[in-house]
Amino acid sequence: MGYKKKTVILAIVALLLALLYVFYNLTGNIDYILPRRIIKVVAIILTGGAIAFSTTIFMTITNNRILTPSIMGLDSLYLLTQTFIVFIFGSKSMIMMNSNLNYLLSIGVMVVFSLLFYRLLFKGENNNIYFLLLIGMILGTFFGSFTSFMQVLIDPNEFMIAQDKMFASINNVNTNLVYLSIILIIVVVLYFIRFYKYLDVLALGKDHATNLGVPYEYVVKRLLIVVAVMISIATALIGPITFLGLLVVNIAYEFIKTYRHLYLILSSVLISIIALLGGQFIVEKVFTFETTLSVIINFVGGVYFIYLLLKENKSW
Repeated sequence: MGYKKKTVILAIVALLLALLYVFYNLTGNIDYILPRRIIKVVAIILTGGAIAFSTTIFMTITNNRILTPSIMGLDSLYLLTQTFIVFIFGSKSMIMMNSNLNYLLSIGVMVVFSLLFYRLLFKGENNNIYFLLLIGMILGTFFGSFTSFMQVLIDPNEFMIAQDKMFASINNVNTNLVYLSIILIIVVVLYFIRFYKYLDVLALGKDHATNLGVPYEYVVKRLLIVVAVMISIATALIGPITFLGLLVVNIAYEFIKTYRHLYLILSSVLISIIALLGGQFIVEKVFTFETTLSVIINFVGGVYFIYLLLKENKSW
C-alpha cells in the first residue's frame, strides 16, 4: 500500500474518532454538552497537530529521530514560567486572571528560550545525540528543581493553582484560548509555507543541503521560530505532554515509509490526533477520569524513547 493511501486511511480514522468522541452517548442537555465536546475535539486537533508538526520539522533540522522540543526542556520551562508568575505576582494578579495575557506571555518566554537554546544546539559541529540529550535533561532538571523550590515557598492555596498547570488537561480548556490558538497557528503555517520546499533537502544534512543551494542558516533559524511557536502554543493550550511528538513522528516514519515531508507532516499530525482522541476517549469512558491522558502517553512514549536509545546505541 502506498503512502498516499495510508495517509487517507489515517485521515478517515481520525475523522471517525472525532465523530465518535462528539456523538457517543450524547444524552441529556445536548445544547450544553455538544458545544463543550466540539471545543475539546478542536483543542485536541490543535494540540496534536502543533506538537506533531513542530516535532517533524525539528527532527528534520537536527537530522535525528530522538531529539524533540519537549525532551529538550520546553515543558519544564512552561511549568517554571507558570510557577514564577504565581510566586512573584500571586494567583490573583492580572497575568494569572487574564488567560489570554498569561497564554501570550508563556509563548513569548518559551520562544525566547528556544531560540537561545537552539543557538547552542547548532553551535558545535560534533555535538552527538547523547551530548544534546544531556544538555536537555540537565536544563529540564534545573527548571523542575527551581519550580519545586518556588512551590514549597508559596501559599498552599496558590500552590494548587500552580499544580493545575503541571498536567495536561483537555477538560478545562479555555474557549478564548482555542480561538486565539487557531489564529496563531494559521499565521505560523502561512509563514512556514515559504520554507516548506527546503525540508526534503534539509533531511540530507547540512553539508548536502548547502551544496544543493539551500541558504542553510537563514532557513534553519526561521524554521526554529516556527517550531518554538508551535510547541509553545500546544503546551500553553493544554499543558505538557512530553513524549507525544517522539511517539507519533517515529510511528509516522515507520508507517508511511517515505521522506516526502508533505506526507510525513500530514501523517504525523493525523496519528497525533488519533492518539489524543483515542486516549482521551479511553480516559473518560474506560478509566472514568481516574487517570490523565498525559500519564498514559508519557508512559508509552517513555518506554518507546528508551527503546530508540538502545536501538541507536546498538547501531553505533
